[in-house]
Amino acid sequence: MTQQRLPTLDALRGIAMLWMTIYHFCFDLNHFGFIQQNFYTSPLWTWQRTGILSLFLFCVGWSQSQAQLQSPRFLWTRWLQIALCAALVSAGSYWMYPTSFIYFGVLHAVCVMLLLMHVLRPLGEWLWLVGAGCVGLFLYPPFVMNAAPWNVLGLISQKPITQDYVPLLPWLALVCWGYAFGLWTRPIKQKGPSSSLSPFIRPLAVLGRYSLPYYMAHQPILIGLLYLCRLA
Repeated sequence: MTQQRLPTLDALRGIAMLWMTIYHFCFDLNHFGFIQQNFYTSPLWTWQRTGILSLFLFCVGWSQSQAQLQSPRFLWTRWLQIALCAALVSAGSYWMYPTSFIYFGVLHAVCVMLLLMHVLRPLGEWLWLVGAGCVGLFLYPPFVMNAAPWNVLGLISQKPITQDYVPLLPWLALVCWGYAFGLWTRPIKQKGPSSSLSPFIRPLAVLGRYSLPYYMAHQPILIGLLYLCRLA
């Protein structure tokens, strides 16, 4: 069965992708020396990263609340696509940053979270409570596991050296809350074509529908253009 689009969800995901693009463009400007910013400690950038990631993962959960409208074959094909893209991100980041490559970034986290949501789905709207538990465990970890690969759980006392790190805790909370939100709002008439949105929002909905290929393409394009600018 083909999933009907939720234009509001697509638009919200599109906002996250646009915001991410602006953030990454500034990050790349810093990498090539056009600007001087600290993206790892400055609140200006760390809070933006938190906002982008929160919005995107909330959309992942919301989308999963509609999963029963999709065929199992489509869902597993989509999961394999994400897993392959995660592997490509690791390979590409190792080429650029061999000492701090991405081994568990946002796509890696999404792959694991989708599997977890498959198990947790029977909890339905009670997943908001699971999300609260994830935040509680993150804030008050019962034990600490700083060494890889166990640090992907998020029960750490120090962040690993990597270009992108999205541990399961606390970020699984956003997926759980997005899923619960999707169930709560399902009775509301949300489905329909993107044309039901404002003309100013419609392009964002189109962008949100193709978030994975856009995610994979935007950084190589930005880096390539800035590299050419530096050579000019």
